[in-house]
Amino acid sequence: MADGIHGNRYLDYPGELRKGIMLHRYIDTFTDAHPIYRKSKHRLHEKYGHYSGVIMDIVYDHFLAKNWSKYSNESLEVYADSFYKLLKDNYNILTERTHKIIPYMINGNWLLSYASLEGLEMILFQMNYQTKHQTNMQEAVEEVKQFYIEFEEEFTLFFEELKKYCEDKINDNCLGTNF
Repeated sequence: MADGIHGNRYLDYPGELRKGIMLHRYIDTFTDAHPIYRKSKHRLHEKYGHYSGVIMDIVYDHFLAKNWSKYSNESLEVYADSFYKLLKDNYNILTERTHKIIPYMINGNWLLSYASLEGLEMILFQMNYQTKHQTNMQEAVEEVKQFYIEFEEEFTLFFEELKKYCEDKINDNCLGTNF
């Protein structure tokens, strides 16, 4: 949702959601500039161009879901269920774009689907549909398989740095300021 909220429009949302939007912006900026992420993304750039970043975000989500138990004491199933409930309970404050995605996300159980290559391919196919078939994103699963070990190692290193970065932003109370 945060991707569609530009400029100071985040101020239109309640405090915790506002903080989440700001954290999302910080994460996007950190990720896009990070050399490990850029290295991963570069493998896909020639074939997928601008969409290599979208694909890589989803591939990194795959590794997060696959290795969830390393990062959380709560199971991915329990987390996903509580997240979907949170979406439903706060439907009235979500963007119209988010309203359109929610049924697909819940029915396809995207958060759990990310953990498998089959689920990753399905999500890439759905994202390709969202972009009006401008690229065949689901085909990126072949590159993921080809460079699976490299992508996973890069994700693991990157994610450790991202966790530290987020902790610093939260501890420094940077989420209440303008971005």
